[in-house]
Amino acid sequence: MIRDLFIMEIRMRKLWLYIAIVVCAAGAWTPSYPLLAFQESAVRMIAVEGEGARFWPRWRGPSGQGLVTGTGYPDKWSATENVLWKKPVPGSGNSSPIVWGDRIFLTAAQENGRRLSLLAFRRTDGALLWEAVAPEGGVERVHAKNGFASATPSTDGERIYVSFGTRGLMAFDFSGKLVWRQDLGAMSNYWGTAGSPLLYKDRVILYQDQNRNSFIAAFDAKTGKQLWNTPRNASVGWGTPAAIHAAGRDEIIVNGQNAVVAYNPDNGQELWRANGTTIETIPTPVVGHGLVFTSSGRAGPTLAIRPGGQGDVTNTHLAWTSPRGSPFVPSPVLYGGHLYMVNDMTSIATAFDAVSGATLWQGRLGVAQREGFSASPIVADGKVFFTNDNGETFVLRAGKEFDLIHVNSIGERTLASPALVDGRWYIRTEGHLFAIGS
Repeated sequence: MIRDLFIMEIRMRKLWLYIAIVVCAAGAWTPSYPLLAFQESAVRMIAVEGEGARFWPRWRGPSGQGLVTGTGYPDKWSATENVLWKKPVPGSGNSSPIVWGDRIFLTAAQENGRRLSLLAFRRTDGALLWEAVAPEGGVERVHAKNGFASATPSTDGERIYVSFGTRGLMAFDFSGKLVWRQDLGAMSNYWGTAGSPLLYKDRVILYQDQNRNSFIAAFDAKTGKQLWNTPRNASVGWGTPAAIHAAGRDEIIVNGQNAVVAYNPDNGQELWRANGTTIETIPTPVVGHGLVFTSSGRAGPTLAIRPGGQGDVTNTHLAWTSPRGSPFVPSPVLYGGHLYMVNDMTSIATAFDAVSGATLWQGRLGVAQREGFSASPIVADGKVFFTNDNGETFVLRAGKEFDLIHVNSIGERTLASPALVDGRWYIRTEGHLFAIGS
């Protein structure tokens, strides 16, 4: 079976190469990136479609990669400049806001984690509409930078799906009523849980690496019924899975401890794995140019992997690796032909050529701080936005050179990533929810 798949892959590569040669010879097309350009359209992140594509319904937005469509988003703000409204958020939490219609949802914790809740705000004026309190249960031990409400919710416009770790995976309707809850047992991760649920077709996919009983599982979005559960051989991690399409099939990618692993979304079967990551893995993968890009751990590498393989693909599907500039917490962002990231242990941003892995530039963002960035970068209007924990947003022009345009300061500690819809930024700080717009 594996031999047949290998032969088929070789034949497909030869076919694409033949087509490219014929087209190029006719003068109709010149590829920007040799070889990998032919595969680019065949490898993509599975983005939100339909009505949800208009909003910001999940972690890192409808693209799943922190890419913003449309224009008109301001690139300058302060604690008062371009602030349309600012509202206090009850409790604490580092989860990012999500948006659907005129609603903003985020999670929060109060009473030292004994009270966990989902909050709904009105997008037009920031009014708090309701608070849905999760059923009582155990309280996890957490790190100060993590907290009890770090997982970003997801929504399909009917229900909001929330992971509260030891309290379980839950679904609420748009009035705040609990629709279902899946008890996943006590979580044993020494800094608490943080991975966000992923909506894929009719199911919610969640993985949790911990000291024991690590797993990736899928649940029916309407009922919460468990569809499959696959054990994982990993002991720690706080990442969010990504759904991609590659080589004619869908894959669920987990950037985890010691290996990047792809699963079949229908049954949870492992498809392939690429070794080379380290421990304490957090960043979510991004996809483009025929590759999956993953960054790993405090001092771990960045890997560029060709998906669609079978079994251990470490020696066959790694396009390039780089030990430099890899982030610990923030995810990378891919825009055009460049991969951007910030090393949050040194406050140094790096841009790579996505196809070759060549370093294009590096530049320091503010004062060097250990674990100084938590929010993941955003690309909007041809600019890359990096926000550090002090609430400073560094605005860089996307391109082959380090071009820092200016720095915005919102004046409050900021660990959550923003949501962007209809020309507005929605930014969660330590104590408030901001709407930034012209």
